[in-house]
Order: sequence, then C-alpha cells, then structure tokens
Amino acid sequence: MSPGLVDRDGETHVRVTSGLVLSKRRFAGLIAGVLFLFAVPDLVRVAQALDISFFQLGVIHRGLVFGFAAVGLNLLLRHTELVSFGHAAFFGTGAYTAAVAAVYLDVTGLLVLLLLATALGTVMAGVIGALSLRHTGLYFALLTLAFGQLLYAIALGQSALGGSDGMPVRPGEANEPLLFGQALGDAYGVVTYYITAVVVLVGLLVMWRIINSPFRYALDAIGQDRTRAEFIGLPVRRYVWTAFVISGVYGGVAGGLFAVFRRYVTPDGTLYFLQSGDILYMAILGGFKTLLGPLVGGVVLIVLEFVGRSVTPYFEFLTGTVLLILVFGFPEGIVGSLGEGGVFRRAVGQTRHGVASLREDPSVAGDWGRRIGRGLRQQIDESLTTLRVVLFGVS
Repeated sequence: MSPGLVDRDGETHVRVTSGLVLSKRRFAGLIAGVLFLFAVPDLVRVAQALDISFFQLGVIHRGLVFGFAAVGLNLLLRHTELVSFGHAAFFGTGAYTAAVAAVYLDVTGLLVLLLLATALGTVMAGVIGALSLRHTGLYFALLTLAFGQLLYAIALGQSALGGSDGMPVRPGEANEPLLFGQALGDAYGVVTYYITAVVVLVGLLVMWRIINSPFRYALDAIGQDRTRAEFIGLPVRRYVWTAFVISGVYGGVAGGLFAVFRRYVTPDGTLYFLQSGDILYMAILGGFKTLLGPLVGGVVLIVLEFVGRSVTPYFEFLTGTVLLILVFGFPEGIVGSLGEGGVFRRAVGQTRHGVASLREDPSVAGDWGRRIGRGLRQQIDESLTTLRVVLFGVS
C-alpha cells in the first residue's frame, strides 16, 4: 500500500508504509527525528562555532552505533525476557573483522568491510547462541558473559590482533576504506556518518517489522511461560536462537560501523564486558518496551559520559547521579515516559488539571499544601522506622 492519509476512529492518521500507520503527532515526531539525524554534521559545525564541546560528530556517532546494538539486544530483553551480558562479543567481532580484513586481506571497500563485519558477527551469534541457549536466567547471562570475556582475552593476548594496543582500519595507499573505489579525504567522517544514519533507519524499520509479526508474539509467549509455549507446539529453542542471532546481526553491523568510522579498534573499546553492560543499560535507560528507546538511551549515555569527563575527573560520580535521577524519575525509560501513560505525559496532564482547578477555586492551594505536608511526614516516619530496624532491630 502506498503512503497517504487514512481515517481511524474519526481521526486522520498517516500511513507511512504497509502496516505502519501513525497519528499526525507521531508522524511529525518521526519527520523531526529523521531531519535531526541527518542534520547532525551541520549542527556540529554550528556547535563548534559556539564552542559547545560535547556536541561532536564522533560522540553522536558512538552513541548511535552502541544504541543500534542495544536495539538488537532489546529483542531478547523485551520479548523473551533473557538478559545477555555478552553482546559486546558481537560488536567486537564486527569491529575486529573489519580491522583484520583491512590489514591482512587488504580489503579496501568500505561497504565490503561492513558486509564482512555483519557476516562474522552473525556467525558468532549463531555459535554462542547454540551453546548458551540450553540454559535460561542467571546461567544464560553468565554464559554470555563468559563467551564475551573469552573473545576479549583472545584479542588482548594475540599480537596478530595488536594486543592491548588494538588494530588500525586503514587499508591501501589511501590509508582509509574507499567508497566505490574513491578516497573520501576530509569528507570521510561525514560520509561514514551518513552511511551510519541510513543503516540505523533501515535497521529500525526491519526491527519494527519483526516486532509487529507473528514471530514477535511467539517470542512473547516464550518469555511469559516457556513450558506452556512448548506444550502448545512452539519450537522454543529454535525461536529463541533465531532472536539471539538477529540481535547479534545488529551488534555485528554496529561494530563494523564503529570500526570504519574510527579507523581503529581496541579490545577495551569493543569487547570488554563493561561495554556489554553499557549496551544493556542503554536499552533500559531509553525504555526497553519501546523501539526507539535503546537508540535514544545510547546517545544519552555516551553524551553524558563525554560531558562528565570534560567537567570533572570524578565523571563516573556525576554521570551516575544523573542516570539515577533519570531512572527513578522516568521508570519507563526516557522514550517510554514520553509515550501514552508515561510519567511525563501523566505529569503534564496532572499539571494542566491542577492549573484548571486553581483557576476555578484558588482555595485548593491550601488543600495541596496540607496533602504535601502529610506526605512528607509519612515519608519521614517510614524512613525513621526503617532506620530503627536497621540500627536496633526494633520496629
């Protein structure tokens, strides 16, 4: 079906493609997001002129690729309720595949490097998934962590892979990957960013198709009750393995994009287990019950880390405090809180209702004050009770 306007429940909606129908507000948000994504290089130049240090192309690109990997992980987290601590393995496999192909196979084509990174990331996900998905829960999480650390140890200990120093991704006489046989020179960073933006949009569309297909509902059934899913005839292990491989594809693509943009990879920057923790946290921070949440969470987390490093040597404390505020203030994640029923939307609705009530009857301000006072006293009493129990064992 072609794009156009459709009527639903008496309201005009926009049909973007077959099956994808958005309200006018969401469609406007989609257009704004796409325009912002492609305007980032121009905005970076404006930010540089205004001496805004945190808005850099490399920072935004890093957030996008790690957020893209989190979009893949979110397929497991949201629908099968499996938590993986090893998704940096696929990200790192993609990144190192691009580096090895450039250094040892003299592959100069940028797109070929990305295809190889995707292929090896997919193979790695298939192998690790086949070995890990015999288990669930904590054992599955620990197995994925173990495989990720095994790959990290291999990259760290092999001199052919550069050891702790890492490897360059600078093939040929041009000392950089080529696009259709042409060196990009000073435009390299901007062009690879635009390629990343296109890949991210295509990947989001593919993931949207997946999570709006019967396959997604099968994964939901497996996540809710694996035994019941087996009894109704679902091939549970095959479905979960397929979801795991799909998530690995996103990780491999993200790693390849990271490598060709940076033109250098290291074990700590790609395979270290803390990178897996970051990918998982990005999904939760942005809102793992949404499609765009992990991507937004990736950009937010990377920007916060960069700003923290530029402001104070204790950047972990600063970024940790900000992230705690975000988590407790927006329990559905950043994007989830902006959606229908989210904290932000509820707060806006309550504020509007309160303002309207105050206009109709100013005396309600006194009732609000008394309610706030009672709430504070209750919180203080509960805190003191908890403190007495902890210190003296007396309730």
